[in-house]
Amino acid sequence: MADEKKPAAEKTEKKAPPAGAPKKDGAKRAKPGTGLPYEVAAEGTPIAKKPSRLKARYHKEIVPVLMNKLNLKNPMQCPRLERIVVNACSRDAVANPKVLDNMVAEIAVITGQKPVLTRARMAIAAFKLRKNLPIGAMTTLRGKKMYEFMDRLVNISLPRVRDFRGVSPKAFDGRGNYCLGLREQVIFPEINFDKVDKVRGMNITFVTSAKDNESARVLLAEMGMPFRK
Repeated sequence: MADEKKPAAEKTEKKAPPAGAPKKDGAKRAKPGTGLPYEVAAEGTPIAKKPSRLKARYHKEIVPVLMNKLNLKNPMQCPRLERIVVNACSRDAVANPKVLDNMVAEIAVITGQKPVLTRARMAIAAFKLRKNLPIGAMTTLRGKKMYEFMDRLVNISLPRVRDFRGVSPKAFDGRGNYCLGLREQVIFPEINFDKVDKVRGMNITFVTSAKDNESARVLLAEMGMPFRK
């Protein structure tokens, strides 16, 4: 018997996607303000986000000033800000570990980056401190988050300090790094004062590529750091 021909498969019509649905063009899409690396236009063309205001001012305005004040011939020789380290610890965490939850949440809101827990390096019986016991939180900011944090710090947060007369110009370590101590976390506008369980301070370290204190001071001053005169 001759083989019977199988009926041809029926063609299925492709349904058109609903109105407003994203096109499957293989590119990532992001809504404005979501924090993704780039946004995509309606045609699928990536649109690079603008750099932070302080970073753009550094390359356009601060670098020429540094070359003039430090007698540099090449822009690549200019000192730059490499990273910012935000560190906080509390002795109350020894008796109540839940204090760290509020500390971690506050640093995350202030910096926009989740911190890591810091632990004790040694045991001290007088303070009832055991080795590897979590006692604080720390985060390191780089790139865009670093510039945006410093921009908010020098223009919004520090002026909110009561009787503020500037920061100390002597807190350099001799290698181009500057350490700033804050007594209250409520100076940051991101902190809701009604939800603060206790006023606590923090240390902010500015790590620069400068080789001496004077170059680092000129760099930070041009970036807006209000040094006390």
